Amino acid sequence: MQLILRNSSPQPIYEQIYDQIKAQILSSEMQAGEALPSLRALARDLRISVITTKRAYDDLERDGFIHTVPGKGCFVAEKNLELVREAHLREIESLLQKALDLSQLSGLSIEELTDLLQVLAKE
Repeated sequence: MQLILRNSSPQPIYEQIYDQIKAQILSSEMQAGEALPSLRALARDLRISVITTKRAYDDLERDGFIHTVPGKGCFVAEKNLELVREAHLREIESLLQKALDLSQLSGLSIEELTDLLQVLAKE
């Protein structure tokens, strides 16, 4: 598992960890049952606080991407197809909102934006 943290990013470090691990799980780079590094090992490797890694792992567990086995560690959870679909829908909504905002700045109508999306879908 490779994580890249950007200190210059406005996004908190625990969110960067969360997003990158989540992306690796959703893309199947990390498989169900695969062990994650321990909180301490990850904190040491990234040179950050254990509290920060714990926050990221807690959020991943809360959202169903990992599960903790007491005394053994954290593991990638079985993929819940509905969870994966919901995560993809949220990402699509975010990207579409950005496209809508940009189209409004450019003076494009909703119809023109829809036409552009249909053209892209045919390619």
